[in-house]
Amino acid sequence: MGKLGVALRYGADAVYLAGARFGLRATAGNFTNAELKKAVKIVHDAGARVYVTVNVFARNDMFGEIIKYAKYLEQIGVDAVIVSDLGVLNAIKANTTLEIHISTQANVLNKYTAEHYVNGGAKRIILARECSIKEIKEIANHLRGRAEIEVFVHGAMCVSYSGRCMLSDYMVGGARSSNRGACVQPCRFKYALVEEKRPGEYHEITEDANGTYIMNSKDLCLIEHLDELRRVGVKSFKIEGRTKSEYYLANTVNAYRRVMDGEVFDRIQEVEKSSHRKYTTGFVFAETGRQNTANATPTATHEFVARVIARSGTTKQSLNGLDSSARNFIIEQRNTFSIGDTLEVLSPTKNHNKSFVVGNIWNSVGENITTARRVQEVVTVDCPFELCEGDFLRRRQTQTEIH
Repeated sequence: MGKLGVALRYGADAVYLAGARFGLRATAGNFTNAELKKAVKIVHDAGARVYVTVNVFARNDMFGEIIKYAKYLEQIGVDAVIVSDLGVLNAIKANTTLEIHISTQANVLNKYTAEHYVNGGAKRIILARECSIKEIKEIANHLRGRAEIEVFVHGAMCVSYSGRCMLSDYMVGGARSSNRGACVQPCRFKYALVEEKRPGEYHEITEDANGTYIMNSKDLCLIEHLDELRRVGVKSFKIEGRTKSEYYLANTVNAYRRVMDGEVFDRIQEVEKSSHRKYTTGFVFAETGRQNTANATPTATHEFVARVIARSGTTKQSLNGLDSSARNFIIEQRNTFSIGDTLEVLSPTKNHNKSFVVGNIWNSVGENITTARRVQEVVTVDCPFELCEGDFLRRRQTQTEIH
């Protein structure tokens, strides 16, 4: 299924992705041109929209290839491109009819800058993460519907102002530029202090048992404030997920989709079930003192155990002794689990968050086993209710297991 399929299945109205060049996520498993064409069809068949990032900070010698690439994106039916550079915006506008969205990397913090981009042809502004809710409202009111406002609502945040960071360049070399898609995230490194006259003597700045992470940003989470953002004029909520796992993406998109559809549940409890750093509302409510501060390693209340592949009997795989009419499901194991374990279902269906106790486990040749312990081993389990292909199975972690 891949991340694209996961995002669509769990409720995304649109996906944003990158090609092999000109995006700011060089290590995100980006799409080749042929894969982009297939992705557009998959997204459109699902009734969703696809936006491609062309948000590189361009050099003079890039523009010929950027224009050629933009024409290809137009040809295959991409719904919009996301740009951060004025020159790139002008080049794409002059050579294609593509809809243009302004990237958060463009650092739009005020209504006048937003208006400038709109006058230049932009149809959506993805605001800088430093905007407060008051500023968001002022920008939306000023544009008077001439362009849509989008904001990031969930995910990891750069410790530097609007991602304008030079640490990766300085520490690793120009080939790993944060502003050209190849950041090594040095803000996540462990640092110590050295006194000027005592070289070689490193003093740890103790934070917790995991070490010191003095530049580690908390993760953004605005799941409890979507209605407030809607009321001030936000038209699109953006989840940062291109370098995350499929399980993380499913859990996060599913939670936000259910909130947007009006379901009532413990929102924070739900998004704590996948790996994250301590949550913050970032700068949106800065005036209330809820700021983005240093934090240590990621944590999660639940562990991803397996993914459902199919109901037994729906594939060519033969499992000796299994009744195809029973609720037996073929799954791909990701973390060890045993008979007697309680597993919870992550699903876009009505069975979401239902739990069951594992009663039987069969290996690929139909033999009963007590524990599934080999990573990505395909096994079969029984479940008292229906599971669907693409559902995830997870298990609550005890406090000592959380990492």
